[in-house]
Amino acid sequence: MSESWEFDQPGRFTAGAIGDPGRRVFFFQVFDGGTEVAVKCEKQQAVALAEHLVNLLADLPGDEPADVAPAESLPPAALSWVVGSISIGVDRADSRLVVVLEEALLDDEDDAAALTEDPARLRVRLTREQVRAYASQVAALTASGRPLCRLCDQPIDPDGHACPRLN
Repeated sequence: MSESWEFDQPGRFTAGAIGDPGRRVFFFQVFDGGTEVAVKCEKQQAVALAEHLVNLLADLPGDEPADVAPAESLPPAALSWVVGSISIGVDRADSRLVVVLEEALLDDEDDAAALTEDPARLRVRLTREQVRAYASQVAALTASGRPLCRLCDQPIDPDGHACPRLN
């Protein structure tokens, strides 16, 4: 069984990517003191989480932070597990958003024991500033990806692009 973590007041929550555009591996990363935890995710999960968290900021009491710098990632020491589902909650009393990342359990017929295990979880409580910094980092990551074809809006690979609109 994989390890679970809970961070009530993390120093930083961010997303990062390893590799060349088009072949990148994305991850969520949490830093708290001397502890670093990184879990593998899909690019779409990082983008969707950023959008949902920013939308939920309206439910939190308090002022909107001034300009916040992106929460940059570092190359992870290891990717602990793969993220399956993501849950979000609002803690109005402490003005924090709660993110729970849950491990994806693979449906492998040869490993029936894996299906009976509880998935590992990474629970993080985020401030407004941390949400804005995370969202800025995700925006920077997606902007550094492959350019889009002006005809079909599909990504252009470094090896070229067979545009379906140019039959």
